[in-house]
Amino acid sequence: MRIKPNWPRRWRSLFILILGLGLLGLLIGPSYHWTQANVRSMTGRHDSRLSPIIMIPGSSATQNRFDALVTQLNKTDKRKHSLIKLTVKTDDQIQASGSLRPRDNEPIIVVGFQNNHDGYGNIKKQARWFSLAFKYLAKNYQFNNFKAIGHSNGGLIYTYFFEHYFDRDDISVKRIMTIGSPYNFSESNLSHKTQMLADFIKYRHNLPTQATVYSVAGTENYDSDGLVPARSVEAGKYVYQGQVKHYTEITVTGTKAQHSSLPQNEQIVTLIQTYMLDKQPKRKLAGVSATVN
Repeated sequence: MRIKPNWPRRWRSLFILILGLGLLGLLIGPSYHWTQANVRSMTGRHDSRLSPIIMIPGSSATQNRFDALVTQLNKTDKRKHSLIKLTVKTDDQIQASGSLRPRDNEPIIVVGFQNNHDGYGNIKKQARWFSLAFKYLAKNYQFNNFKAIGHSNGGLIYTYFFEHYFDRDDISVKRIMTIGSPYNFSESNLSHKTQMLADFIKYRHNLPTQATVYSVAGTENYDSDGLVPARSVEAGKYVYQGQVKHYTEITVTGTKAQHSSLPQNEQIVTLIQTYMLDKQPKRKLAGVSATVN
């Protein structure tokens, strides 16, 4: 038989009050620490001067795709940009290499995928994997803005990412450059829209409206870059034009203007220096034509 303690009523009331305050403290403690950590994170991001350039390669390319471009960029630019590489595995795990140099506010980050195959279905998967990589980068590097560069299908992955996954008030994309991106795949007749292009147009209202976009096409014969029809690259205007702050089409001609050589093209490197890097003087470019919309 259990014998209940014969406490005076005021003692029982005091015990219940102390017990209640103790339970409340257990609940408030973790919440307070979480709030403080969240405030510190938001403050750090708000005050951050870091503005990375995040690149996505095209199909069949790895996280090493832009090595030559970064080497050329570091030779011609007074600042030396760090190179950080990520590979997102098919099981959603992220493999990272490289590090951020001290006082480097504009590192170059390349995100590749274990599944780097072509096709609209894979582009959708890669956009989701990129969203995981982006969350990883935002958590580890605390930046509040970035610049986006995508070569070939990399530009398509970025477009799908911006339309379906990029929903953050604490991070903005300043400038976007797509290089040889086939918005209508291999279809050169713009009246024949692929399912991907139709979807891009359908969800264009989700694009970041304050971004400046550069769509770069390479041409060997003014019809294509040897792989992607120029008209397919031009289809990007149906997606971005009138939806973002500025949309500019740029055509690169001359040597190394074929599709696979575009990331190493000296004109492309100059375009990145001129339009994508922060606080760079505008230069006159040879062999380049631009249309601003």
